[in-house]
Amino acid sequence: MKRILIGLVAVIIFAGLAFGGWYYRPWSPYSPANVRALDDPEQYVTTFQRMDEILPNAVISATNGAPLPRNLQPLEVTYEWEGEIRSLDDYLDAARVTGLTVLRDGEVIHQRFFHGADEATRFTSWSVGKSFVASLIAMALDDGLIESLDDPAERYAPEYAGTYYGSVSLRNLLMMSAGIDFNEEYSPDRPSDVRPFFFNAFILGRSPDTLARAFGANDKVPGEHFHYASTNTQVLSAVASNVFAGTLAEVVADRIWTPLGMNSDATWLQHVPGNRGVAVGYCCLQATSEDYARFGQLYLQDGVWNGTRLLPEGWVREATRPVSPHHEAGATPAYGPRGYGLHFWIPENHDGEYFFAGVYGQYIWVDERRGVVIAQNAGDPAWGRLGTEAFAVFRAIAETVSPLAVEPEPVEEAQDEPVLDAPLGVEEEPLDEASEEDSE
Repeated sequence: MKRILIGLVAVIIFAGLAFGGWYYRPWSPYSPANVRALDDPEQYVTTFQRMDEILPNAVISATNGAPLPRNLQPLEVTYEWEGEIRSLDDYLDAARVTGLTVLRDGEVIHQRFFHGADEATRFTSWSVGKSFVASLIAMALDDGLIESLDDPAERYAPEYAGTYYGSVSLRNLLMMSAGIDFNEEYSPDRPSDVRPFFFNAFILGRSPDTLARAFGANDKVPGEHFHYASTNTQVLSAVASNVFAGTLAEVVADRIWTPLGMNSDATWLQHVPGNRGVAVGYCCLQATSEDYARFGQLYLQDGVWNGTRLLPEGWVREATRPVSPHHEAGATPAYGPRGYGLHFWIPENHDGEYFFAGVYGQYIWVDERRGVVIAQNAGDPAWGRLGTEAFAVFRAIAETVSPLAVEPEPVEEAQDEPVLDAPLGVEEEPLDEASEEDSE
């Protein structure tokens, strides 16, 4: 009996040592212990500045980088919120902002950093990265690598063949209308699918595409609802990697970083180091505040950079306006006064405004009428409480740096009813001769 007890103790000790070695991995820069440490809300402001030090990643090289033109100036902004007049500094402190870059007509006119960050800091994007992936899908469509957004995902991502996700169209994935049974909940004390997804990818080293394949349908009809699910973008990232024949980091470098002349290297997190790594495509781009703003500037310029069209004509307008009545601001109570396009958010009462958004306070805000782009990086564990207040702040910044001239009321003239263009990726039926004349 004594020998059995000694053997049992030895097994327990060995198992404990083995688990400790696996969990802490002293031989590797990436360990489950480091991943778990990410989940400390008090450290978000610093953790989100060093995600690519903690987790495996692939580098996105800035091969011909150059800074944007600068005309830096102080920014005194106040705004009204809930009957109070508040200052920009009040907001920046409350929102735990780590970086703020403001562009007007393509110039950096204001830039500030907090909590130890600076111009060279690579801030994590969280779901701001979704809009980068959507842009790659648009580029592939324009290049003819994707025939139609109404094609099923499995046509371009064979790793999803035979699964529910494989049957969903690219358009419905972009609309966040896939009919997928996925719970996008970030609170640690509530049931969630997105949190286990992230930790299973990095702690257990499971491929993000394998994890996404497992999710099936809910009771919603694809295309007839709005249900935000990060796995939709994971599928789209696989499509982009396949059609462009490269890893997600390689494709972003070739199609976005190099043409835009991004100023600094970036990274994209992947589930394991090296060539076997698969990008967590629904988030996890790390870049400087200025380079996030530069990508917003590309959208402000309708997808044209230095005279070259990088995004298909019509894409920016289609992607940044509500794509159905279900996607209008306020139509789906879960998302409050925020509408949705094709992987872009639209604020309530939008007037040429839209934004890229990531959890914990990441934004790229674009104001087309004022020619203003605002990139905000943050680490706010309670970001939801400031969601709509952030819109008031961004609008106040845009109005301060680029006020609109008061224009006379336009004289209404009778006009023919316009003929609407077909959505991108859908073959348009020819008009008859009478219709062609009416549309001219």
